[in-house]
Amino acid sequence: MSALHWLRRWGISLASLALGLATLFVFRRGLPHVGWIVGYVLLLWLLVAVVGELRAPLEARGRQLVVGAGEYGIQTLYHNLLLFVLPAYYASATLTSLNAGFLGAVAVGALVTAIDPWYRAIVQPRPWVGYLLLGLSIFAALNVALPLVGIRPIMALLGSAALAALALTPAFRRRGAVSWTRAHASAVVVGAVAMVAVWNGRALVPPAPLFLARAVVARDVVDLEPVDPATGRLGGAAVAGWAGLVAYTPVHAPAGLRQHIEHVWRRDGREIGRVALSPIYGGRAQGFRTWSRRLEPPVPGRYEVDVRTASGQLIGRLRFRVAR
Repeated sequence: MSALHWLRRWGISLASLALGLATLFVFRRGLPHVGWIVGYVLLLWLLVAVVGELRAPLEARGRQLVVGAGEYGIQTLYHNLLLFVLPAYYASATLTSLNAGFLGAVAVGALVTAIDPWYRAIVQPRPWVGYLLLGLSIFAALNVALPLVGIRPIMALLGSAALAALALTPAFRRRGAVSWTRAHASAVVVGAVAMVAVWNGRALVPPAPLFLARAVVARDVVDLEPVDPATGRLGGAAVAGWAGLVAYTPVHAPAGLRQHIEHVWRRDGREIGRVALSPIYGGRAQGFRTWSRRLEPPVPGRYEVDVRTASGQLIGRLRFRVAR
């Protein structure tokens, strides 16, 4: 009997989580399709709005089962949407930077919505947590979807923040106590605040779906390919005859996207150079090849080369050490 009770409590959740992880394993190399993302977003918002409007009359008529089915549908859409965009954020995030925190938030949201007992204990008793999850889900999804149709990441970031705030209009309705007009006006104000917030905190969000296809240090680049590429530790004797260092960082971007990027060089934590590169063009499977040079004999130390968008979002980081 105890085993049956455990299966009823955790079985569906664990099966959902296992299916989601299997989906990630199968589709981890591809970018999500924009049509699926937009479809999930619209369906999620519509279901949240409908359940919010009809909850009180349905509960008054004793239709708790219908309300429960609606809430489970919302939970499932949360889970599918966050899980759908999680690989894009995993590829784009730099785990040694601040933007790894956003990846963690998406992963936690996907996990909580997969485990029914956790969702019932954390989200359902607290409506504000549900609306926070709604905003996160729509923001995270649109921030990936908009660059897929050629919108630059910084514009996608601002647009996603504004649209996620507008999607919170049902939250400002207060179960019908406030008119749709006033609720929408409140959402517009929140949207303006959200755009300012994400602009100031843009370094905290990975510029998904951009990511580094490869990152190596090299002696030179010939015919668009690195010469003597290396990662990690470079011996002093091996680089003694080098005239300089080249950071070679092909960037993968969706087709139709044009984005200016830059390299920021650091040695032993101190910035030693900043190089604005030609804009990348998306669509190449191996990534759009970019590189920058340090035209001086290699100096021993620990190096980092940050690959950033022109607006300051971190795409990836090359790290290596030149030994004495």
